[in-house]
Amino acid sequence: MLQLVEQGGPFVWVLGLLAFVSMLIVLERVFFFQKIRINVGDLLLGLANHVRKGAFAEALHEAARAPGPTARVAHAILMRKNLPRRDLRDVAQEAGQLEVPRMERNLRALYGIALIAPLVGMLGTVSGLVKTFMAVSEDKGFASPAEMSGGVYESLVTTGLGLAIAVPVYLFYLFFYGRVKRMVHRIERTGIEMVNIIGDARDQGEIVSFREEAEGISKGKKKKGKK
Repeated sequence: MLQLVEQGGPFVWVLGLLAFVSMLIVLERVFFFQKIRINVGDLLLGLANHVRKGAFAEALHEAARAPGPTARVAHAILMRKNLPRRDLRDVAQEAGQLEVPRMERNLRALYGIALIAPLVGMLGTVSGLVKTFMAVSEDKGFASPAEMSGGVYESLVTTGLGLAIAVPVYLFYLFFYGRVKRMVHRIERTGIEMVNIIGDARDQGEIVSFREEAEGISKGKKKKGKK
């Protein structure tokens, strides 16, 4: 490894820095997506049961406790459940749009590294070839193999390292990009389902506001106290 650094020239250090940064980004994204993993079906089922029973406070608590963007979108809709259905759709769409940048964080940097690494490798290749031809010209076309090998070795090392970094980084980018697309689909599904759940419960007259629920509980306690 030290031989590669010594004979690969200064561009090897640049490629090493790109590899280190890409590794940090990959680890951060892996931990992020692992942290927000959630069963959307179970979340929607639990929230639907609370809303249909009129337990608005319990639904809010469950949505706030659950991790991930889907739970935050559901919570935003529940906070504004008294709005008309059309406005609730707008709330769901806006809440989902706010979550997209969080999921796409650092993905552009990862994509940029996948593009830049081969270019840096090509710069190293050009630099190595220039050194080779300079050695030939200085010796009037009769450079020894040892003099020429340094530039050729540098060009091959930088090209190989650039491709070795770019290929896995680009594969990780595609993997995370697919995860983001699936999360966006789940967010859209959550928004649509929550709007329908609240709209259906409201049409049936089963949903009550938090204030009404609190007032009902306090009245019930007062009646028990009088008895």
